[in-house]
Amino acid sequence: MSAELPIIQAQQLRKCFGPQVVLDGLSLEVRRGEILAIVGRSGTGKSVLLKHLIGLLAPDSGRVLVAGEDIHRARGRHLERLRERFGMLFQGGALFDSLTVEENVAFPLREKTRMTAAQIREAVHHCLKGVGLEGVEHKYPAQLSGGMRKRVALARALVRQPEIVLFDEPTTGLDPILVRAMHQLIFDTHVQFGYTAVIVSHEIPQIFEIASRVAMLHEGTIIAIDTPEGFQRSPNPVVQQFITGSLEGPLEPV
Repeated sequence: MSAELPIIQAQQLRKCFGPQVVLDGLSLEVRRGEILAIVGRSGTGKSVLLKHLIGLLAPDSGRVLVAGEDIHRARGRHLERLRERFGMLFQGGALFDSLTVEENVAFPLREKTRMTAAQIREAVHHCLKGVGLEGVEHKYPAQLSGGMRKRVALARALVRQPEIVLFDEPTTGLDPILVRAMHQLIFDTHVQFGYTAVIVSHEIPQIFEIASRVAMLHEGTIIAIDTPEGFQRSPNPVVQQFITGSLEGPLEPV
């Protein structure tokens, strides 16, 4: 096992929204180059955790280190440089309906870089090819299937060549066949582009097929983290109840 510093370290994160405790002393390490899946029942704060990792939400206490640097203490250009390490695929894709596929994927480059138009076109083509979409550059999101829109959103997340890509429920709204196809696409682009992936997922057991490790968030903390094989053999009864679909109890959405 490598002793290399984890690319992300969440240390004793605590976050409350009013009286609701969402993260309660949560600690988690993300290893460079892995696919880490974060699972748990609805409303446990998985998306809130992702927003802490990228610095969109600040913890009430605790810290997040990205390559050893505290993202919540960074300011100005320093914070921008840390966030440039990330790409993010939002749950709904978050494409701009009024922009073409090419314009959607190019958007981060036009907004954040000084690349020439020719360089941008080349980068966009490379990423669309990487996600299996060629020849749709001039279509609009409304003209694409749900699965194709997810691919466009992934291309946009990859176009600045991030070290880390965060996936917030990337298969929401897809049928079982497209779920498997999306997981395969994540795995393939992970190999091709070499990024570290953190995936918030509810797809049990399908996520076990691509994850390097699986972590379960429950009652504000990580109660188990292991390889998919080790996770499925966990002696923790809450983990076993979740895997079998018998973990119940209403929670307020987060």
